[in-house]
Amino acid sequence: MTGAGVAAELCAVVLAAGEGTRLRPLTERVPKALCPVGNVPLLDRALARLAGLGLTGPDRVAVNACYLGDQVVAHVGDRAHLSVEVGDPLGTAGGVANLRDWIDGRPVLVGNADAYLADPTAAPGPDVAALLADWDGHSVRLLGQPAANPTAPGTFDGHCFTGFSLLPWRLVHDLPVVVSDLVHVLWRPAEAADALEVVPYPGTFFDTGTPADYLAANLHAAAGGTLVDPSARVTGRCAESVIGAGARVDGDVLRSVVWPGATVHTGERLVDVIRFGNGTVPTLPGPDRRHPLGPAGKHLA
Repeated sequence: MTGAGVAAELCAVVLAAGEGTRLRPLTERVPKALCPVGNVPLLDRALARLAGLGLTGPDRVAVNACYLGDQVVAHVGDRAHLSVEVGDPLGTAGGVANLRDWIDGRPVLVGNADAYLADPTAAPGPDVAALLADWDGHSVRLLGQPAANPTAPGTFDGHCFTGFSLLPWRLVHDLPVVVSDLVHVLWRPAEAADALEVVPYPGTFFDTGTPADYLAANLHAAAGGTLVDPSARVTGRCAESVIGAGARVDGDVLRSVVWPGATVHTGERLVDVIRFGNGTVPTLPGPDRRHPLGPAGKHLA
């Protein structure tokens, strides 16, 4: 089956129901899928990647929601079919199974909303198109990158999963609508049956599940500079940071993220942290993460 043939009949599911417990307190009031990276909600990045493959609208794209699901529903609007899970999240496999009637016989591209991917040689969408190319329509495909330890638990054929998988209908059809994950219910059995392929992703990947990885994804999006939303007010010095919409920065900020509407007061120096509201989430070990900024926002050794 060619990539073009797959794309013609393909549907996509973005998994956005998770609680993001490792990102707390950032996710106490905002679902992980709506946390901004480079001033763009993660979910919007996922939808843009699918659009780059020609997958748009509620007939071709679905988003599941559970934790703080009303925010996800309002944010998505009519851009995708919405599957709201009542009670606890169903997990990655249960979430896909809950969409069985909508998937309705089609192969499905499943993406994690919290996956940050960026390839300098390809736009979002084309950067993951290799996942579809020359697919046989029967195997499971995972997007992956070589693991530092190829035999570590959680790896597949020496690779770490990087956020997107391609599933045939024959396997989706039998998924139970219970709390379950794709790794144990579908991927490992497919691997054992020699029916799982890993397609290498050449770009940069962060799963954004921890404050450190979330910060790293933001700094990558800033490309060594500072991203400042036009509605932010900045009178302090900023370097290698991301400043969100409506934020006010009167202090100094280095290698940090300032969320929309947050404030950095005069005299504050934030380094390697995430500021949300008036709270701060550290990303590095140790008690002292505050360092002086030199002229033009440069870090003094």
